[in-house]
Amino acid sequence: METAPVQTPAMVRRVLLGVALWVSLAGPAEVHGQSVRATVLSIGDGDTIRVRQAGRALTVRLACIDAPETAQSPYGQQARTYLQQRLPIGREVTLDVKTTDRYGRSVAEVISDINLNLAMVEDGQAFAYRQYLGVCNAKGYLDAEHRASRRRSGIWQVPAGITRPWDYRRARRSASIADGTTPGGRRYRCSEIGAYDRAQELLRQGHNYLDGNGDGEACESLR
Repeated sequence: METAPVQTPAMVRRVLLGVALWVSLAGPAEVHGQSVRATVLSIGDGDTIRVRQAGRALTVRLACIDAPETAQSPYGQQARTYLQQRLPIGREVTLDVKTTDRYGRSVAEVISDINLNLAMVEDGQAFAYRQYLGVCNAKGYLDAEHRASRRRSGIWQVPAGITRPWDYRRARRSASIADGTTPGGRRYRCSEIGAYDRAQELLRQGHNYLDGNGDGEACESLR
């Protein structure tokens, strides 16, 4: 009868390391700087989409651009409509993943027949997001923005362009009601509001706490 070989701690560590390596290779691709294929599931707003990649749904924040917030009417809705037209549901795209943001979203350039991030800026549907341009071709985005401003396209129909989305969000976050109460003296929960449109109406009335991530959209779970 043969005696089973003795497994030393070093042998066990090598086995565990091999298993960990196999799991990392078998999982969905999320390596920053890597291009992966995905299928469009929905368009959230002018710079956020949902895709299916490697069998799971992901939220993708378009890198290096900042589109008007939904509450920046009519420009926020125009940006979303533009993206819906360029990225219909079911469209296959390539994601050039740059990083992951604090909300757990993949930040990527979205490539279909063209670079959609760059097209959004070129056609006046978004600003070049200067704070985060370092991961993209900064000159390309700034040049595209300059051309859009000269043509007075989209957000540039207003002289010097509309309020920048990052400034708009900052102002919304800092806004407060003088007596420390909410409008009408009542706070709402998304679950009791029940309807997405009603949540946006309450947000416009000053119920800023409904916009937890400061993106200008209330109760996104109701969409």
